[in-house]
Amino acid sequence: MEARPIAEVIAYVFVDLAMIIVLARLMGRLAVKVGQPAVVGEIIAGIMLGPTLLGALPGNLDAHLFPPDIKPFLNVLAQLGLVLFMFLVGLEVDLSFIKGRERVAASVSIASILLPFSLGVLLAVYLHDKHKVVGDDEVSFLGFALFLGVAMSITAFPVLARILAERNMHRVPTGALALACAAVDDVLAWSLLAVVVAIVAATSFTGVIQILALSVVFALVMFLVVKPLLRMLVTYHERFGRLTPDMLALVLVGILLSAWIAEEIGIHFIFGAFLFGVIMPRQNAAKLTHEVTERLEQVSVLLLLPVFFVITGANVDIGAITLAGFGELALILLVAISGKFVGAFAAARAQRVPRRQATALAALMNTRGLTELVILNAGLQLGVLDGTMFTLMVIMAVVTTVMASPLLNVIYPKRILDRDIAAAERAAMGLEDAYTVQVVVDDPQKDAGLVDLACDLVGRESPAQVVLTRVVRRSQPKPEVASGLGADLLLMATAGEELRQLARQVEARGLKASVASRFSDAPWAEVADLAASSAADVVLVRRGWGVPAGSTDPTPWPAELRGTVVVVSGELGEPGLTPHGPVALVQDGEAAGRAALRLAAQASIGRAVPLQLQAGDGWRAERRAAGVAESLRRAGVLVAAEHEAGSLPSLVIAPADAPLPASDDLTPVLTVHAGAADRDRDMDETLAVISSGGAPA
Repeated sequence: MEARPIAEVIAYVFVDLAMIIVLARLMGRLAVKVGQPAVVGEIIAGIMLGPTLLGALPGNLDAHLFPPDIKPFLNVLAQLGLVLFMFLVGLEVDLSFIKGRERVAASVSIASILLPFSLGVLLAVYLHDKHKVVGDDEVSFLGFALFLGVAMSITAFPVLARILAERNMHRVPTGALALACAAVDDVLAWSLLAVVVAIVAATSFTGVIQILALSVVFALVMFLVVKPLLRMLVTYHERFGRLTPDMLALVLVGILLSAWIAEEIGIHFIFGAFLFGVIMPRQNAAKLTHEVTERLEQVSVLLLLPVFFVITGANVDIGAITLAGFGELALILLVAISGKFVGAFAAARAQRVPRRQATALAALMNTRGLTELVILNAGLQLGVLDGTMFTLMVIMAVVTTVMASPLLNVIYPKRILDRDIAAAERAAMGLEDAYTVQVVVDDPQKDAGLVDLACDLVGRESPAQVVLTRVVRRSQPKPEVASGLGADLLLMATAGEELRQLARQVEARGLKASVASRFSDAPWAEVADLAASSAADVVLVRRGWGVPAGSTDPTPWPAELRGTVVVVSGELGEPGLTPHGPVALVQDGEAAGRAALRLAAQASIGRAVPLQLQAGDGWRAERRAAGVAESLRRAGVLVAAEHEAGSLPSLVIAPADAPLPASDDLTPVLTVHAGAADRDRDMDETLAVISSGGAPA
């Protein structure tokens, strides 16, 4: 066939890329709609464009769309996508997940590698004779068996983390344990694969030793020399406040050079890219990591990885599988699923992990995803797998990934997950059955006054506690291939440390303090969830917090939010400064008014200042205010005259929709929206609560 002009080749590549991108996005969205990770749909899209579907149609369409002289160009793009993906996999490896879970994580990870690896080697005894010829060369049993064992042992950390994040399972002990196990599994499995690749690639025992020795030297240089130098990225990021083009260029150069060195050593370029991701800075680098991930995924997910799936799919021909081949597929699935499941489950139970959690952990560790395709393509390039074996293993990778989410729905139903999340939330915050004021902290440096106010609103309630809540709102979309969970957890850890500093301010007032930080695109939903978990009586928030841009809704919180919502406007005093002016209450007999009365009395007691009742117009309002004032005095609350000289209020508390009195703009105004408990309480019960300092009998 006559060679095409280079201009025609380039045009062909452009058209192919456009078609690949469209189909990958469509199939990815379809996968998400049926409860699967988007990458599953994109893998299936790549298989569809190969001989399995397109090649099975009349007209030899796959050869027309992807002719032999076009494939080398697509293959280069695919390998570049693979390099970037492996860097992102390394970037997500964070062994801080295992802190406090070292023994369980190590046991589960080792068992979930050793058992499937051993079963894979045993299976190779049966399969080797049927697949030992690749091209014109014969594959050694050792190389085939070791490679099959490693392929059975892998767990896809990014897919596992994404499943956990989408189900909110990372907030329960089972999810945290799964992350720890997958992180250890990643390190062990990739290290094992590097050894296997060295054995397969080398032509002699001396060659194996040489490759392994060079690999160890390469790893030492990366950890001891390159890793400390990369800390300057964090310094530059803090200085400029963003990821600059020069910083991103430095990262890309590091990825490509590391991949090249690994290939020159003889352990495949994927290990160099993975190792560079592992040595990237972690401490104080959450924002840097998020920006690097987001930038690289724009190119990798949209353009390069879909091409990799097409190159993979070109070697997958499900229609060519014979009846005997389906028998081999059944054995491969049996070994892959049972090896991971039994290994992880048995090790978890041996460490006294409850049965349901151990079963969920075993199901998660069976997830293989895109990581498995990386290994299988490496085996294809090394000449270890023939076309049929490659096809069977790709099917196994897809099946074990697809089954994870449905299995979790059965093992860990949403009602049980919600219960465990609430229990974990309460345990993490150290909550008890007490009067609870939940403070929504937006800026830890500026909201010290808000925290001080929360302590005032406790009044004489006992026992009582203050829950400091911070919801970090995501400004960037979630990454698609990488889970982004590592960066999220680092940001939450930073937010938690800032809240703990404010907690000391609460404890200095003699009150119990708890903290909770979350990362969410729906801040009020998280606040409502935390209010339910902590059984909050009052939710204290600054005016305008959590209100979407352009919204005029004065109550943006969910209707089912537990607790009385108190919205604060105006300037609060410095922390620890006791205001001398009285607390002013705009009197109202409705539910929000009764809640406002209770809070005003508590604030008056907490601040040791008089309570100033401001009655509405008319003799009935004045008479009601006089009756309330007398009841408050009997309850031990110091009630001031309404217009006492020099009594400019330091705090104004008013029910929602009540007319506010004229006051200095700097005076804090608390607008009270009654919660369920206050709506059900009448005035006598409210006064009884103020008198007793607790809930009515």
